[in-house]
Amino acid sequence: MLGTIFNSTLVAELTKLPLQTRSISDSVLTGMDPTEVDTSNPVILFIIQLFIIIGFTQGLGWAFQFINQPRVIAEVVGGIILGPTVMGRIPHFTDHIFPKASVPFLNLVANVGLILFLFVIGVEVDINVMKKNGFACAAISVAGMVVPFGLGAAVAVPVYHTYVDTDNVSFGHFMLFIGVAMAITAFPVLCRILTSTKLLDTKVGVIVLAAGVGNDVVGWVLLALTLALVGSGTGATAVYVLLCAIAWALVLLIPVKRAFLWLVKRSGSLEHGPTPGIMTLTLLIIFTSAFMTGIIGVHPIFGGFLAGLIIPHHGGFAIAIVEKIDDLVSLLFLPIYFVLSGLSTNLGLLDTGKIWGYIILICVIGFLGKFIGCAGAALAMKYPLRESAAIGMLMSCKGLVELIVLNVGLSAGIIDARVFSMLVIVAIVLTFVTTPCTLWIYPEHKRERLHGPSAANKEKDSESVIEGNSGLGGGSGGREQTSRFLVILQKLEHLSAIMFLTQLLEAPSTVSRKPFNAAGVIDHDLKKGEFTDGSTSSTPENVLARLPTSETDGDHDISSPHTSTLSIDALKLIELTGRTHSVMQSAEKDQLLVTDDALQLFKQFGRLRGLEVTPHISIVEQDSYPQAVADYAFDLETELVILPWTVPIQGTSSELIDPSATTNTSTGLVSQFDTIFGIESSGSPIYTHFVRRVFSECNSDIALFVDRGFGSSTSFTPGSGQHIFLPFFGGPDDRLALRFVIQLCRHMNVTATIVRVEKPDQDGLEEDDSVQDESTNGGKSESVQIHQAALASNQLTVGHANSAYPETQARLASDTADNIAWTYYNTTSIPSRSKSIDDALTRISFYSTKSSTPLSYSFTCASSAIQSTTSSSTSSWRPMLIVTGRGRRGAAINHSQELNKLLADKGLNPSIGAELRKTVGDPATALILGGGAPGTASFLVMEASKK
Repeated sequence: MLGTIFNSTLVAELTKLPLQTRSISDSVLTGMDPTEVDTSNPVILFIIQLFIIIGFTQGLGWAFQFINQPRVIAEVVGGIILGPTVMGRIPHFTDHIFPKASVPFLNLVANVGLILFLFVIGVEVDINVMKKNGFACAAISVAGMVVPFGLGAAVAVPVYHTYVDTDNVSFGHFMLFIGVAMAITAFPVLCRILTSTKLLDTKVGVIVLAAGVGNDVVGWVLLALTLALVGSGTGATAVYVLLCAIAWALVLLIPVKRAFLWLVKRSGSLEHGPTPGIMTLTLLIIFTSAFMTGIIGVHPIFGGFLAGLIIPHHGGFAIAIVEKIDDLVSLLFLPIYFVLSGLSTNLGLLDTGKIWGYIILICVIGFLGKFIGCAGAALAMKYPLRESAAIGMLMSCKGLVELIVLNVGLSAGIIDARVFSMLVIVAIVLTFVTTPCTLWIYPEHKRERLHGPSAANKEKDSESVIEGNSGLGGGSGGREQTSRFLVILQKLEHLSAIMFLTQLLEAPSTVSRKPFNAAGVIDHDLKKGEFTDGSTSSTPENVLARLPTSETDGDHDISSPHTSTLSIDALKLIELTGRTHSVMQSAEKDQLLVTDDALQLFKQFGRLRGLEVTPHISIVEQDSYPQAVADYAFDLETELVILPWTVPIQGTSSELIDPSATTNTSTGLVSQFDTIFGIESSGSPIYTHFVRRVFSECNSDIALFVDRGFGSSTSFTPGSGQHIFLPFFGGPDDRLALRFVIQLCRHMNVTATIVRVEKPDQDGLEEDDSVQDESTNGGKSESVQIHQAALASNQLTVGHANSAYPETQARLASDTADNIAWTYYNTTSIPSRSKSIDDALTRISFYSTKSSTPLSYSFTCASSAIQSTTSSSTSSWRPMLIVTGRGRRGAAINHSQELNKLLADKGLNPSIGAELRKTVGDPATALILGGGAPGTASFLVMEASKK
């Protein structure tokens, strides 16, 4: 009925407007005015309006993000500015840009977008989210509806008698509308606020998201009830309207939903995403439902909402549907809708103090109703005071849904332009204060996240973990067997590199396979009389095949801790954006765990190799990736975090870094990220900062696997051996690398060369002093000084290489630990050493020397090792893997002076060298930038936990 009234009114208005019909040959060259309305070709003016709307709202959205405000605020404010309040006061602006004759066309496009947006809101409603949080979210949702509805009904009394046409609007209808407007929560905007404030992975975020779902559903039902009552002439008609709406909802939610799910499964859309046929069917269902609710007399937007409720959430199907239409709706349709709202908003009508007094009163009522109701319910559910206050603050958000409700009320005649403008101000104010007040009530250091330690006991628990790990040392002075790993998967291309490294971790079998004579057992059973018919004989021709069995080899000790089962946790990092499908991903992690290709492939690989692989997903903002890794490592009690970095060799260059990229040494200009890896697609400054922050924030041991060939198209002969080269300079990182190389060499196809390089006694302890003396006396060349300046800038992890050992006593303690580890592994026979380690040591070559240029010497050794494996004619080898300690904290030798000289001699860009040094450390940088074969090898850079 409302649709009929609206269409008849629209036709009547259009017939009164003087419209012009433009010839198809008209153009601006012949004097045509593109802002004139032409009903036969309205697209020209529509494009002008579209450019102004999108450009203006997106520009304001970009500005508002600096004050942590959702984009909807910018769109609403932009609409008000483009309306009669500001831009409308410019002479002829409205007549040329938004003339009345063009409004119906904008209104048609906006309402199509609004139907699709309500469909997206319906898809976001996942009842499983409410089920997971049970009674608490239901109590908060109900309290967040009842209390503000009651207060809204109370404030509706003076507003109705002061500003509403009582002859045409019933008080009951007005009271019901104001109650709904006060009780509803803007669920889509709430999701964006939870994203921007990084609350989605906290207890508060989870409970607010669940309560918002229930609040959203009930709010739309109440609004449909209000419109049904308003649009019906009598009470009996309202009942019929409601019954028809309920009947259509039941048709959609039961038979149509089941049939749609059957078709989705039949078409394979659950596994591979929606097909074009399923997308076409989905759109037809949306607009058919909108048509039905429109002719019933409710509103077409409710049809879109009901259509969203039937979309299945299995296998990430709902996320894929929303991903296909979300951007079009949010970037094109909704800004048009909000500008139309702005054209209906005239703040010039709010011209008395009494009006602004009522605005303040409604703001207070709207806020207190939600805050007291939700926070009180949370306190009753035994939530802490701070968390309860945050829940109440977040649930008071209005925003987008409130504007839709107000526009529906305006078009239905429940409120006029003055009350509409008053309530728009209320919606803007309550949405604007939500983010800053939430951050003030619930700051980041007070939050309790779902993963990682809570803020209160994080430091205490970290110390206890470190103390626990320190007691795991064996005869080598440290943990000899790493059994709990956390591998990070961000891209599918990381998978092959991780698979390669994982298979090297397989421990040798402690079980020997021996033949078993089944025929002998059967003969024994025959003698016992189990078979007496003589049908079986034991002639040589009929002897049964020998079946293999397993017997424990007496030389191996199964109870040894070194044969324990490896536990590998795979963490997939997904960026959390402001888009709807991204928020849905965060709420449906369980579905993503079983549909993510990388995690499932790695899990199946682990199952085939006999490894225990547990998948995890973390959906956070990109700048929170390092903290997510640190939290999961803590939560899972990880011993070693493995970060993959796939940088394949491309084109004709064999260098990891383009040596032709240099900096003008005469000017001394240093760019932090300019041509960081030469080849644009090879490396990313963002990823290097992610790696460096993980090194800085994670308390577990960390290994950075720089893959230069294992994950590329390079093919290997089956059974190829793997050779590892380790330059050992000393320090906690090198000791960790030494023990891990020994563990890798337990694999039968892995061999290693370990070279210990020490400086002569007079240089080893006085490196820092000599460097300082040369720096103050100007002994360095200008290019060396530039490289040192580049390294000193933008330090994310540590300030100096030797910061962990500032005193001679600590340095001597580190040297003693180096000697203990080296002696333990380099001695022929030690009774306390396990047989698995002894077996691994037979495939390792140890060498020790002293050199005043340890980096150059290790580069020479690495080149020789690579040449030996590549020139071998007796067996095939994979590309060599170089393992180094990062050496950025507590290094036994300061390589700064030697590496600065090496970089300067090669004329490399100081910015590139500095970034690489701060990411992988000096030893790996020297081997990578040295050129030749070591520069193309893969690297495993290790850093010990902060103890």
